Amino acid sequence: MPPPFSAKKIHGVPAYKLARKHKPVQLKPVQVEVKEFEILGLVDLGLVNNGIKENQALGNGRADNRRPGDRASFRARVASGTYLRSVAHDMGQQLGCGAHLESLRRTSLAEFEASDAHSLEEVEAAARKDQVEDLFVHPRKLLPHLPAVTANEESAARIRNGRAVNLPELSRARQVKVFQGQSDLIAIVTRVAGTLFHPKIVLVGDSSKQTGTGLTVLGL
Repeated sequence: MPPPFSAKKIHGVPAYKLARKHKPVQLKPVQVEVKEFEILGLVDLGLVNNGIKENQALGNGRADNRRPGDRASFRARVASGTYLRSVAHDMGQQLGCGAHLESLRRTSLAEFEASDAHSLEEVEAAARKDQVEDLFVHPRKLLPHLPAVTANEESAARIRNGRAVNLPELSRARQVKVFQGQSDLIAIVTRVAGTLFHPKIVLVGDSSKQTGTGLTVLGL
């Protein structure tokens, strides 16, 4: 069951807007896919809060916060649209004890991993050295499910002007990433017939820089 404070729409209105106004939120259960769910550990909340006192009573004088108890940590891999707050709540209902999500950290999304992220301090430090572009995800890593092709100057010019191009080596692909050089992603093109591809999204960069930054997206 999606939580009331979610983006699910009710008659065109996001549920969270209704919930914030204390209006009734009536959502329907949705089917989701939980691909992996691993319990990493259990902690007794009572021992965490009062461990020293309780363990001294046992005679060892040390806090043991690793004994099984009422707080579980887990790692999950789920499909889009899965609300882990609701998963925790529903599991608590099934167990008969109730449960809620205390904290959540997203570690990956599609092709992006937490290791690709940078703190604000890192960004500020790079900006002072005029090296912010060094922190960007390389364009070749984007949309890994799409094949890529490097266009020559003539084809790149046609694509930038929204004109169709012939890509015979990619006759079976539905969409293709088009690069000019190794890192300048200029467009996503869609096959319209045979080996003929038409630009669907064109990325127009700063003419003074050929680095692919400062992009404007044009939907064609």
